[in-house]
Amino acid sequence: MDTLLRVSKWIDTMNTKIATAMQWAVLVAVILSTFNAVLRTFFSKTALFQHVSNILFESQFIFFGGIFLLTAAYTLKKDEHVRIDVLVARYSERTQVKLDIIGIIFFMFPVCALVLMLCFGFFMQSFTSGEHSGNSPLLLWPTKILLPLGFFPLLLQGVSELIKRVAYLQGKMAFHAFRKAGQNPDDEVKAYIDAIQQK
Repeated sequence: MDTLLRVSKWIDTMNTKIATAMQWAVLVAVILSTFNAVLRTFFSKTALFQHVSNILFESQFIFFGGIFLLTAAYTLKKDEHVRIDVLVARYSERTQVKLDIIGIIFFMFPVCALVLMLCFGFFMQSFTSGEHSGNSPLLLWPTKILLPLGFFPLLLQGVSELIKRVAYLQGKMAFHAFRKAGQNPDDEVKAYIDAIQQK
């Protein structure tokens, strides 16, 4: 298990570095959006705007898509994905971990593997044909390669999360090391009622 925990730590570190690098993509996307807005405001009737605006607009979507896909694994590591805890939070930590394991093995792994199998051919077809956008001269394969580049680290992060949960069941890791401490829904309702009564 110690070796597996080292593998888990390596995966966590890799996905953290990817997410840190993607902070620059956020800055680029904001600059592109701002530049496009300025062009639209002051030069909307010019030929320059007609040519450049589509390139900028599609580039924004490429960067936003890249940010979303390449930080999904880090989001999973931080336990920030949307989770419906209304029912699950009522169970013990051990039961929650067992449910996580079932979800990872029977839902996450098959979906990631299926997407990886399908999107690689999708990318290769675009790459070999030199496919480009119908509205601009931008090539589309750099966009399509984001799918495997995003889902492969997500699959690896799933492996890391599975290792952590098995380690928890063996008593080698604390629950809060991989799951945010959430309140029971009953506690949240009680806290809300108490806050109203104090006003």
